Amino acid sequence: MAFEGIAAKLQNVFKKLTGKGRLSEKEVREAMREIKLALLEADVNFRVVKDFIKTVEARAVGADVLESLTPGQMIIKIVNEELTKLMGSTNAKLEFGSKKPSVILMAGLQGAGKTTMCGKLAALIKKQYGKSVMLCACDIYRPAAIDQLKVVGAKVEAPVFERGTQKPEQTVVEAIDFARSRFYDVVIVDTAGRLHIDSDMMEELQRVRDACDPAEILLVIDAMTGQDAVNAAKAFDETVPLTGVIITKLDGDTRGGAALSVRAVTGKPIKFAGTGEKMTDLEPFHPDRMASRILGMGDVLTLIEKAEKAFDEKKAKELERKMRSDAFTLEDFLDQMEQMKDMGSMEEIMGMLPGMGGKNLQVDEKAMGRTKAIIQAMTPKERENPDILNASRRRRIARGSGTQIQDVNRLINQFEQSRKLMKQLTGGKLGKKLKKRGGLPFGF
Repeated sequence: MAFEGIAAKLQNVFKKLTGKGRLSEKEVREAMREIKLALLEADVNFRVVKDFIKTVEARAVGADVLESLTPGQMIIKIVNEELTKLMGSTNAKLEFGSKKPSVILMAGLQGAGKTTMCGKLAALIKKQYGKSVMLCACDIYRPAAIDQLKVVGAKVEAPVFERGTQKPEQTVVEAIDFARSRFYDVVIVDTAGRLHIDSDMMEELQRVRDACDPAEILLVIDAMTGQDAVNAAKAFDETVPLTGVIITKLDGDTRGGAALSVRAVTGKPIKFAGTGEKMTDLEPFHPDRMASRILGMGDVLTLIEKAEKAFDEKKAKELERKMRSDAFTLEDFLDQMEQMKDMGSMEEIMGMLPGMGGKNLQVDEKAMGRTKAIIQAMTPKERENPDILNASRRRRIARGSGTQIQDVNRLINQFEQSRKLMKQLTGGKLGKKLKKRGGLPFGF
């Protein structure tokens, strides 16, 4: 999980601070040393750490904090604010400019996931902005790069413009003319990368940029390469001024050094973060939400947004009606599980809950598969009315699903508990309060 290492260490520091009624200046400075070590171990740039600690410490040893009745909480608030500021304060929106079509130039080293990111960004633009997107293949060196872009484009239903090994600067000009004649709103240009930065790559990137005059020049960096990613971002920005950064593989980086350093080192905002392998696993980067997640405060806003995207409104209303009338079935239970899967892995979802960030969350994803197999081994009548599941039926279901009878019993118990909980949430005083606030994100 992203930032797992640093989150655990920082939360441990804050646990010591909040356990004390008063804090001395010495205790605050000791806590700052621990935070500094945690940041350095997370591969955050040394100068960034130095400036960050200096700023936080100056605020934390002030009279307002030391004389407060809850100094630990105030220090957490300061660290949260400064972490947010470090990563850019606010979400940087994608810019399309005034020209039609808008051109987004993608740059990056080979292996950072640039070609796949072209597809993910196309999917996001189509869904969130309602714009038509065309991809342009300008990586003429890497074997099968054009074929890979075509596969990615097919997945997100975005056509790919390519001219084989023709000079990239000529291809991009033709691509824009073609897109304009077909009324495409956006052209995303996939450029060549290298295993390292060299003059030939940078000169070609400059020529492509001059030929297409992009509204955005986005650098794709791999979070797992840490400081190497930050150094690459700095080198690219010095040659071809960037407008933003996209961090890939953030879900696999437990340290988070790149995400915490790149904004401070380059001055360029992180616009998106890749959080998985699916074409939908691309999120706008919100510094405040990320800081909150690192400090174990959760990220409920992102969780709600994910739920709203994954859950069908009509199904949610029908589900609420069923729960109010106590007609919630195992078929509905399975349907809810399927929609939960669309939100991402359970580890990712749990990491967004307050108090869960930074913990070594190990969720048995196979358990969901077993649950699905058990329910599918039931007859429609059994799914509709679990009360008829006697011992012999349960043994038959266990054999049919390739599980143990204990697994079947466990599922039935979980289902009954869920049904009781959902009934409580949809009725009584709690239900009325939730209704006033718009209900739960899951449609309860």
